[in-house]
Amino acid sequence: MKKLSILLMTVFMLMLAACSDDSNVEESITDSENGESAEGETIDFSIMSLPNSLDPHAANDGYSLYVMTNIYETLVKLNQDLELEPGLAESYEQISETVWEFKLREGVKFHDGSDFNAEVVKANLDRVRDEEVGAPLAFLFTEISEVEIIDDYTVQIHTKEPFAALPSHLAHPGGHMISKEVIDKDYAQIEEGGNPLTEVNRTPIGTGFFKFEDITEGEQITLVRNEEYWGEPAKPASIIFRAVPEDQSRIAELTAGTTDLIYPMDPNDVEQVDANEGSEVQQRPSANMTYLGFNTEKEPFNDKNVRLAIASAIDKNAIIESILINIHEKAETPLNPTVYGYSEDLETIDYDLEQAKEYMAQSNHPDGFKAEIVLNSRTHQDVATYLQEILAEIGVDLEISLMEAGAFQEYTSNGHHEMSMGSWGTVTLDADYGLYPMFHSDNIGAAGNSTRYSNPEVDELLDNARVEMDEETRLQMYEDAQQIIIDESPLVPIYHTKLLTGINSDLDGYYQYPSSFPYLKNLE
Repeated sequence: MKKLSILLMTVFMLMLAACSDDSNVEESITDSENGESAEGETIDFSIMSLPNSLDPHAANDGYSLYVMTNIYETLVKLNQDLELEPGLAESYEQISETVWEFKLREGVKFHDGSDFNAEVVKANLDRVRDEEVGAPLAFLFTEISEVEIIDDYTVQIHTKEPFAALPSHLAHPGGHMISKEVIDKDYAQIEEGGNPLTEVNRTPIGTGFFKFEDITEGEQITLVRNEEYWGEPAKPASIIFRAVPEDQSRIAELTAGTTDLIYPMDPNDVEQVDANEGSEVQQRPSANMTYLGFNTEKEPFNDKNVRLAIASAIDKNAIIESILINIHEKAETPLNPTVYGYSEDLETIDYDLEQAKEYMAQSNHPDGFKAEIVLNSRTHQDVATYLQEILAEIGVDLEISLMEAGAFQEYTSNGHHEMSMGSWGTVTLDADYGLYPMFHSDNIGAAGNSTRYSNPEVDELLDNARVEMDEETRLQMYEDAQQIIIDESPLVPIYHTKLLTGINSDLDGYYQYPSSFPYLKNLE
């Protein structure tokens, strides 16, 4: 489906009426009815849930990032060859072990008309690290000690120690640049007793090729093309993100032609969408790892033998073949093979039901136990149903609870769960982001460590790897950390997803990064 927004269509027709003859008006009406116009199209994108927040410093869930990556931009970005390149920075270089210099683009405007400059960069990086603000994304930038303004369009970022991953961290959505005027408003309302991370969510102002128009809570978010964008403007006139929680409802909309894109998709629905004349499924590699996680602070999952028993009882090949119809790939380690730091030299846990029973017999719960597993997607529910059956063989009575995406995020971040099915996408394609948020004890909770895992040796390895400039040494640190994590099993890696997006067959220009972020600028 390709349609013109009502507002743009009305303005366009009024302009034609004022300056054209009747035949031109009639031609314009015909074009508009076919959904075509020089003004571009409105693209409908049906996703499972709307964002938790539109503040880049507040939200790290996929649905928030899918929308925000169209509103905001970063100093450094990944191109479609997955190489780092300048974004809002024209260039950058490391001028000493602990200082990086960024030359900023001149003439860039925020959606509110304010200027992008060095003062803005400092305000953003200071805010995301401000303990008073309490940004969940602060962990990305804790190595920064100071942001120094050299001139209006030059900043130097000082780090406490050498920090090899800084450019890739600045390419993460947590490094999105927000209008300083909105940041100032957020601080002002905090001083008046308001909650941090409120004003930016209410008024998301970036420099991106789309800008925020409106939100209908729980239903949809509309973005419109930024006509004053500093680079090549977006092709669509607008993007409407709509919350459609049920898989089959999204598929019905796509096959009926009432939406253009749907994400995510269950592997078992690929054939149905591909068989429809007007739709198809785009499959792309991901940087994702889907896992079964344990709350290691709660009994019985504070017992390593219990975790190892469950890990040994899971036949991942059976899950891939029977549930995921050989679309997704088996995961053995915490990192996806697309991520820098992935290793094939780790000793992994193989499926061995007898070994699983031995671990359970050695545990503090040899007779088994009851536990709840929480999840937020149909695919995860299918996997959990398999786990329910197989874990019964080692005495685990599993209760499955399907939750809405936002409720799931809050429930697991606050540590209310016992077990969970979750996913982690290594957005930066660097092991630091794949391991530090998920397994460092500083990040227990919303930052990423939903298993609430704490191991001083792993903490030390991850801390040291962040500042290690020798690549061989750094890779060895990540390998050592991963081996400890596998041996202690705070989670069980199960599979690496293929990104499955249902798309209108007439739509061109769609691209999806391994992070799962959709690139919507060139859709037509």
